[in-house]
Amino acid sequence: MLSGKVALVTGASRGIGAAVARKLASQGAAVAVIYCGNTEAANAVVEEITATYGVNAKAYQCDVASLEQCSQVAKQVSSELGAIDILVNNAGVTRDNLLALMSEDEFDKVIDTNLKGAFNMTKACVRGFIKKKQGRIINISSVSGLSGIAGQSNYSASKAGVIGLTKAVAKELASKNVTCNAIAPGFIETDMTKGLDAESFVKAIPLSRLGKPEDIASLAAFLASDSASYITGEVIRVDGGLAM
Repeated sequence: MLSGKVALVTGASRGIGAAVARKLASQGAAVAVIYCGNTEAANAVVEEITATYGVNAKAYQCDVASLEQCSQVAKQVSSELGAIDILVNNAGVTRDNLLALMSEDEFDKVIDTNLKGAFNMTKACVRGFIKKKQGRIINISSVSGLSGIAGQSNYSASKAGVIGLTKAVAKELASKNVTCNAIAPGFIETDMTKGLDAESFVKAIPLSRLGKPEDIASLAAFLASDSASYITGEVIRVDGGLAM
């Protein structure tokens, strides 16, 4: 259980982030729902969490590509909900295109949000973790970062970078009793994958189905718990066997 803990989840207004926020709340954690654009959706997640689980939750708007915004939000969350115990770096975007056609802006936008965003929010929270001598950092990577996917050179690069960031941070913070792990989802039923030809992808998945956001959320809750206190620097696939 996570009673008394404070969790900050980025990209939490929908999809995997919202599922993680709900799962952590169901375990008793207070949750900061971090979002970038859709205030209505973020508030709906907060209302659902507070009504269903009776924990403290609040929405905070933040562009994770901005270190200044991340720092301000981390301070605000610590002031209003309490010192942060769990950080889930989930915020992500796609701008798929073939390399020959990909614009610099399409590459930069994905790197800035997916990779730099994880760095920014981790940096914003790290002093608090060190001060408490405890903390859980969970980064959402992707099987795209493990094996690469054609048409996603920007996304694959960003998610591979998240894996490298995870391992470096795990080594830096281990002596402070702070763990850092990554989850690498496969094809999950979210708004981000709605435009894909699901049937063709399912054929390549040994379990013959797409995953659900709750599949990722369950692992995130485990990694945030005391039961995972001796696990750090790991990249755990949740992909139905796709990348094995």
